[in-house]
Amino acid sequence: MLKRSLAEDAQEVFRAIALIELGARMQVLESELTLSRDRMIRLYREVKGVSPPKGMLPFSADWYMTWLANIHASLFYNIYLFLKHEAQCSHLDALTKGYRLYLEHCRNSATEAVLDLTRAWTLVRFFDADILQLTACCRCNGKFVAHRHDLQHNIVCGACQPPSRAGKTRKAAAAARQQALELAGSASS
Repeated sequence: MLKRSLAEDAQEVFRAIALIELGARMQVLESELTLSRDRMIRLYREVKGVSPPKGMLPFSADWYMTWLANIHASLFYNIYLFLKHEAQCSHLDALTKGYRLYLEHCRNSATEAVLDLTRAWTLVRFFDADILQLTACCRCNGKFVAHRHDLQHNIVCGACQPPSRAGKTRKAAAAARQQALELAGSASS
């Protein structure tokens, strides 16, 4: 058995805590860290106050192709690549820092985060397995997530050409009604 120093062990525990706080599932922790499963479960209970969730992880790359998920996945993955290549971060640091930056962007733009950490981690794995790739939009030249073997010529991203029903969900309609009621209430006072 390979002996690690106390400093290395502590660093691994801090990485686990950071991932757990961001919402990592046990499968993510087991794949990225060298701590024992029992130790990670104890850490999870200590940090979250509950046992780790059970169940399968997302397994389809098609989830990232829907309009809103594609925009969020493209944003996260471009942040991840910048941190990994330009800032010289390790894979795990780029994942955690990139996900924090993604969440911060969502908070600052009053947008609900679509990706959870597990989906972000799965996205990176799909890129590593050559299932997905970044494709340049012919309008904005931004790079967005696409299937590896899709056509790559004259493709327009979802941000430049949203679907006709984009933003017309029940939730968006209810929020618009609530905002209109609040405005009407403040105008009458």
